[in-house]
Amino acid sequence: MLIQGWGRYPSVNAVVEEPRTISDTIAVLTNSGPLIGRGMGRSYGDSASSKQVISTRALNHLKSFDQETGLLHCSAGITLGELLELFTPRGWFLPVTPGTKFVTLGGAIASDVHGKNHHLIGCFSEIVDSFRLLLASGEALECSREQNADLFFATCGGMGLTGLILDVCLRLKPITSAYIEQTTHKATNLVEVMDLFDSEQGATYSVAWIDCLAGDKNLGRSLLMTGEHSTEGGLELPRNRPINVPIDLPSALLNRYSVQAFNTLYYNRVRTLHNCERVTYESFFYPLDRILNWNRLYGKNGFVQYQFVIPKDAGRRGMHDILKRIASSHRGSFLAVLKAFGRENPNLLSFPMEGYTLALDFKISTGLFELLNELDAMVLDHGGRIYLAKDARMSEATFKRSYNRWEDFQTVRSQYGAINKFTSLQSHRLGLE
Repeated sequence: MLIQGWGRYPSVNAVVEEPRTISDTIAVLTNSGPLIGRGMGRSYGDSASSKQVISTRALNHLKSFDQETGLLHCSAGITLGELLELFTPRGWFLPVTPGTKFVTLGGAIASDVHGKNHHLIGCFSEIVDSFRLLLASGEALECSREQNADLFFATCGGMGLTGLILDVCLRLKPITSAYIEQTTHKATNLVEVMDLFDSEQGATYSVAWIDCLAGDKNLGRSLLMTGEHSTEGGLELPRNRPINVPIDLPSALLNRYSVQAFNTLYYNRVRTLHNCERVTYESFFYPLDRILNWNRLYGKNGFVQYQFVIPKDAGRRGMHDILKRIASSHRGSFLAVLKAFGRENPNLLSFPMEGYTLALDFKISTGLFELLNELDAMVLDHGGRIYLAKDARMSEATFKRSYNRWEDFQTVRSQYGAINKFTSLQSHRLGLE
């Protein structure tokens, strides 16, 4: 069958195995050639695409939960959304969550996803105590910071290239409400929003929508949203019917003028410098999840999500230069997100470093990849790197220059027989096979 990432580029004809038990999973693995694990397929590029993939979705069982400590043991194929639906009404929440709940636990670990609180908490791996990893040999090993630590640090952020995650022990956090107290701060340019990130660094959650088409004195105009868990509103959420995009929209509808009009309207909808409101956690963390199949908005050719990070000491100057280049290209996105990152973790291929990250979408069109190559060079010049979970076209040279622990990662893979066994389109493109 034809499979692709969420950006719908690239595509590959693949054999998709769907084992329903651990023993079936081991049998498929040991009797197959090169393959990659795949959960919900929500990584944007080709990191979960290969000529043979093994789906983890049937491995979605809860094993145990400690109501006193919040320690949860469950299969890796369960999604964040399924966990939230079950545990939020009981007063528990994920301490770290990305911008979509349609992600499996295994995928969250493999991508070492981050959320709106990385500046305080770090990546998803910070809330993981241990996991069981199925190796190329068919053996399953328990991995933690103390036990098989080399595999733990290689697997968290390792894009599924060390083995297949079977089950996970992680920690949830107690809450008394399913609502978030959100404050929206209006910034007229990049300098102002960077100052706001500094002044609001004590906020539990922070994220900025940024107008990447605005130029001159308005370059980087933004809306910074900060959030705190509310104590009001209760633990139950109202049921809202999702919106569906039923067909691919004509690619021509998404152009410089339509995006510019949307960005202007979105920015001007906030009329005061500071606006406070209580919103549901779904609205705050997962605004796009209400729009099913929103990737169809970019047309049948798909899109590339481009996310980079640059270190804090180069952040303001570097972000200014990169935003200026994006604005001058007239290829900006209406889904552009700026966040502040905290400290780097010891995982070998984890994306964040202390600094600033920008994520935005580009529909695939003539000249796009040449622009992205330019942006890659600018990111590298400022000491940054590109997020592997969003990547669909980064070169081997760019990857190896920016992820300086890739050779240590390969050493671990070699030791456990993962090279040329757990492989993806991405791993081949980046020179890891």
